[in-house]
Amino acid sequence: MPTDLHEIVVVGAGIAGMRAAETLRQEGYDGGLTVVGDEWHAPYHRPPLSKKLLSGQIQRAGVDLAPQFDFDARVLRGATARKLDPSSHTIDLDDDGTPLTLHYDGLVIATGATPRSWSGGAVPDGVMLLRTVDDCLAIRECLAGGPRVVVVGGGFIGAEVAATCRMLGLDVALIERGDGLLLSALGAEMATCWAQLHKSHGVDLRVGVNVEEFVGNGRVKGVRLSDGSQLAADLVIVGLGVSPATEWLDGSGLRIDDGLVCDATGAVEGGSDVVAAGDIARWWHPRYERHLRIEHWDHAGRQGETAARTLLAGPDSAEAYDGLPYFWSDQYDVKLQMLGVPTDYDAFAVIEGRTEDWNFTAAYGRGGATIAVLSTTPGRVQAYRDEIAKAAVFPPKPA
Repeated sequence: MPTDLHEIVVVGAGIAGMRAAETLRQEGYDGGLTVVGDEWHAPYHRPPLSKKLLSGQIQRAGVDLAPQFDFDARVLRGATARKLDPSSHTIDLDDDGTPLTLHYDGLVIATGATPRSWSGGAVPDGVMLLRTVDDCLAIRECLAGGPRVVVVGGGFIGAEVAATCRMLGLDVALIERGDGLLLSALGAEMATCWAQLHKSHGVDLRVGVNVEEFVGNGRVKGVRLSDGSQLAADLVIVGLGVSPATEWLDGSGLRIDDGLVCDATGAVEGGSDVVAAGDIARWWHPRYERHLRIEHWDHAGRQGETAARTLLAGPDSAEAYDGLPYFWSDQYDVKLQMLGVPTDYDAFAVIEGRTEDWNFTAAYGRGGATIAVLSTTPGRVQAYRDEIAKAAVFPPKPA
């Protein structure tokens, strides 16, 4: 462990930041440790916000992020990072309205991402974003009145929110301007499959159209689409994806390109004694031989642990992280699980079961090798971990 690490700052109190802070202590670091979080809440899990917390199946306390073990740290809540100066090893904060400067010997950046807001200007009341627990509880309160819901955005957040609202018995329309639901994440074959899932549960799915205007005088009453149609709406939930929260790093000299660009150990390019993890980090992945920015809970936690170890080991002894990204999504009674990254796949095959039965496993290939596996059978993707890690010949034989 480097002897010059006397003060480490972790900026970001989500899963990546908290796992980094815990790992620092677990690995024997006993110097000063400060965790900076921009929310007043204690750290919490985000995945339930579009599912069980939104539906009321669990309550607020059910999403709190229980620490893996007790660790000694100074925790600043409601504090926002404003500027990083690597030359002086300082971070300027807005600590609930009070300027505060922190010095660091080692820095973990885990400020995550922020939801893309509506680009068409001001919106009427009733048009809402879902990112924080407060957002979720505010939307849940609106859902109690039985509104007609329009969801804008056919990514995972939009699809999960639409499914949750339908399970509550609400009228739901889901708008996606691209060519398919979950298209960028799952590909054309599965986009068609998931579109059918939502239609079969009564969602009014509109694909290939844009929202032209929110209709309403002060309060949303409808949504006008680019095809000339109009949908009635008492509540609109906008889920247009997220952007890495890098604004506060402008002028820092760190390399920013769709997130903080890192090597395979999590060390940030353009800086020293700086690592990054979570939604903000664009790591080099040895298995896929490219930089990847993964916006999923499991990957963020593992990155946080690795980034902490990298900081403690120093640049000459840090180990590359090549873990396979994994994520899941619950929609209705279907659990989608994906292991690996299907980016730029050129082959696809269902290798177990039938999509019509919603109990199947499918594989993605590139250049004759298996790169990812998707399944609706809980836990089944793990049986193909070796095939993906070793780039087995596509399609893999059923495990």
